[in-house]
Amino acid sequence: MSQNVYINDISAFMPNEPVDNDSMESLLSPVAARPSRVRKLILRSNKIVSRYYAIDPETGRASHSNSQLAAEAVRLLSARIREDIEILACGTTLPDQLMPNHASMVHGELGLPPCEVIATSGICLSGVMALKYVYMAILSGLNRNGVATGSENVSSLMRGQLFDEELAGRTEELKKHPEIAFEKDFLRWMLSDGAGAVWMSNSPNRKSGTISLHIDWIRQLSYAGELETCMYAGAVKREDGSLRGWREYLPQQWLEESIFSIKQDVKLLNDKIIEYTVTRPLRELLTSGVLQPEKIDWFLPHYSSGFFRDKVLSGMQRAGCDIPQTQWFSNLATKGNTGSASIYIILEELFHSGRLKKGERLLCYIPESGRFSTAFMQLTVV
Repeated sequence: MSQNVYINDISAFMPNEPVDNDSMESLLSPVAARPSRVRKLILRSNKIVSRYYAIDPETGRASHSNSQLAAEAVRLLSARIREDIEILACGTTLPDQLMPNHASMVHGELGLPPCEVIATSGICLSGVMALKYVYMAILSGLNRNGVATGSENVSSLMRGQLFDEELAGRTEELKKHPEIAFEKDFLRWMLSDGAGAVWMSNSPNRKSGTISLHIDWIRQLSYAGELETCMYAGAVKREDGSLRGWREYLPQQWLEESIFSIKQDVKLLNDKIIEYTVTRPLRELLTSGVLQPEKIDWFLPHYSSGFFRDKVLSGMQRAGCDIPQTQWFSNLATKGNTGSASIYIILEELFHSGRLKKGERLLCYIPESGRFSTAFMQLTVV
């Protein structure tokens, strides 16, 4: 029997103290002791002024693993919720290990009673797809409740010393082809750490003065059949756009070419991200009748950089979905780009702000540049 699904609580966990723009390079450490030549340019463009890293500022060592970040977010939900969990679904871009899966590790960190666990892979979409799994399980009547998480510990791959070996071995090549270095350095100033969790059930909060978010629908689309890879790790992109994965390299090459660093094809990103994650999918949602822009009160976009804010609006307008920026809510500037955790962290701040009113509708936008995918989710305040 089909059931309604409600988000009844949302939490966010940000590790350590916020890191401002002047402090971030010393915390991540410069590559080969040389300050980045592009950091200030990228920061002016992305408009992020503070973010969080799972790095102990005293020792420079990791303060949390990825699974610990997710577990801390779940702990911020009430104790009763943790004891009652029927499903734990966890999304992340890069788990702490290849095996076992990320959700199993989060379950172990929490020490919860036996429950169903599932990990969703991907990049930014892994978080919302974890949420969708729990949503579908409750919607179908198979379960009554569940918790979904999105978490990222990307700073572990952004430390300068991880690039020293490549710089030492490829100095001349990098001088001739600076774009090789830029595609890696670019993301060091774009990404940060954090985690979020949502508690969903088949009934809304009953306590007076509290709100819940009814999940109206979630839609996800991949355009990987049309476009080559844009954001990747553990691989090298060939001239023809295909990827050569880490298994095809010797362990020494993993270091020499920083194979496991996160890389971004910035030109492809700028050329395609709006058309394929905003305009085309919105046109499909409007044509199907599932989305009515005039009934949306809040738009919650997860864009990776302030550079894209006006571009997202233009893409929406081209699709016939004009939601004024006065109705937008984002905390990118103060919480940073936390990938799969971003939509949780955005929702958490608005959910607990006291600004939401009964009957208001929220439209969430979550793009992913890995191979160009996108998700939209509509929620109604009850």
